[in-house]
Order: sequence, then C-alpha cells, then structure tokens
Amino acid sequence: MRRRDVVAAVAGVAALMPTPVLAKQQKIPTIGILVPGKEAEIWLRLFPRALRDLGYINDKNLRLEIRSANGELARLPELAAGLVHDQVDVIVPWSTPAVLAAKHATSEIPIVIMAAGDPVGSGIVTSLAHPGGNITGMASNDTETVGKQVQFLEEVVPGLSRIAAPLNAGDPFSAQLLARLNTAGAGQRAEIVSLPIVDNAQLDAAFQAILDRKAGAAIVQPTLPLAEIAELALRHRLPASSSSGMFAVYGGLMAYTPRPRDLSRGAARLVDKVLKGARPADLPIEQPNRFDLIVNMKTAVVLGLKLPTTLLARADEVIE
Repeated sequence: MRRRDVVAAVAGVAALMPTPVLAKQQKIPTIGILVPGKEAEIWLRLFPRALRDLGYINDKNLRLEIRSANGELARLPELAAGLVHDQVDVIVPWSTPAVLAAKHATSEIPIVIMAAGDPVGSGIVTSLAHPGGNITGMASNDTETVGKQVQFLEEVVPGLSRIAAPLNAGDPFSAQLLARLNTAGAGQRAEIVSLPIVDNAQLDAAFQAILDRKAGAAIVQPTLPLAEIAELALRHRLPASSSSGMFAVYGGLMAYTPRPRDLSRGAARLVDKVLKGARPADLPIEQPNRFDLIVNMKTAVVLGLKLPTTLLARADEVIE
C-alpha cells in the first residue's frame, strides 16, 4: 500500500474514534465543599447557582463534592483531610470551624471561604487585604450584626435587660462573638448571659438555664443546630435572633444577616479566578456591604408580640 493510502486510512479511523482516545481528556476541576451541618442549607443551594452563572455546571465542566459533619464539628478535620486525599482543586468551607479544619489539612490546595465571621480574629489569615498563603474568600462579618440584633430585640421586648447567648463551644469564633455581644449589650444596658453548648444533648438544659436566669430574649450563634433551637425558643415563648437567615426560616423570631446570595456570588467569583490561575494570596478577602432583616410574623403571633411598625418597615423579608 502506498504511503498516502496508509495516511488516509489512519486519518479515516481517527475520525471515527472518540476524542478522549485521540488526546488526553481535559481534567474537570473538582470543588470540595465543607460544612458543619444543615445550617449551611441555603449556601448549598446558592453557591452552585452562582457557579452556574459563571458557566460552571456540576457534572458537566465541574464536579462538586460536598462533605457535611452533620452537626458534629469534631468530624470536620477528618472530612477536610478526605478532600485533600481526594486531591480536589479547591476547598470551599462555610463557617469558622470548617475553614480552620481546611487550613490545618492543607497549605497547598487553594481554600476559598464561603463565609466566616472574622478571618483575622480567628487566626485564619493575618490580613484581609493580604491574606497570603493558600486562603482567600468572603468574611461574613457576624460580629457586625450583633449590635443590630440587640437593638432589634430591645424594640420588640420593651424593658429587655437580659439576653441569653447560646454559643457553640466547638466554634473558635464564639469567643469573639461573646466579646462583641458584651460590648453591644453594655451599650444598650442589657446583660449578656453566655451559655456554651458542648453537644446537642445540652439544648434542653440550656433553655432551662435561660428561663432560670430570667433572660427575656436570645441571640443564637449560627453554627448551632438552628432548627432545634428555633423550636425550643418557640416552645418556651422566647424571642430569639441569629445572624443566619435560616434561623427565621426554621421558626426563630428574626435574623439579621449578610445577604447569602452576595456571599455565594463572591465566593464563586473567587473560585473562578483561582481555577483560571490566580493565587489566593493575591486575592483580598471580601466583606459584605448589604444585610437583610428577616422577621417571622407567624412566630411573633405565637409569642404574642406586637412588632413595631418601624421594625416591620425596615424588614427586607417578612415570613407570613
């Protein structure tokens, strides 16, 4: 057979062969998402949508691997190590405990924070403007929401003098949150009663302590089991707030929260930059500039509260 016939035959066979056989298939990037539990539910909905808006579609040109500790924060280091073992391309953690677990698991794989209360104060990075290392992402500024929550609760509960603060003992951010609560409470002449929660079995006892100490309201840390606490607050007729919008959705009286859609879009945008070659160390950690007040009117009715019209006028969302 003449040479040109051989070349033509090979070309004809090649045209019929699937592309992966002809050339090395392009690797689809894998994003590992690390969350403490179902409190991150809204983020697990919004973040993939934000990626889709940038052209990334799960199981098409991107893979999302979700790891949840199901409320057991002690499992986060193991789950983070698993993502490192699986050689994901980027780790996207939600909440301070998840971010710290990812940081301790790897100094090489890029980490893009979906939301964390205070990355500098928690020792995650030394500077928001120059995070350095392998970490960038979104700060949720939970400490900045505390003063507003104290203010709103005082409007709802006239004469409020004592506010309970159920805190997640396994979350390093709880110390900063308590400090900010004490500052905000002092400014509003309200005593803060801190109640560290070690495990979920303590929730009933914590609410009994709230009643025993005559607290008239509560501000709940977002990494606690919000659905269970919202139910307990309703059962004990306790007005309660959190910096997670899911708390109001679950039946808590109100929430004052950074807009999850903004944080999700910001995290997706930073993931896109990292996948295109940017170094996390060169990408400043961003902060939210828009916050939502969410009020659950059904809960207000059950609690027998008449909410001020001025508060309702400021609400971005009212759950009827």
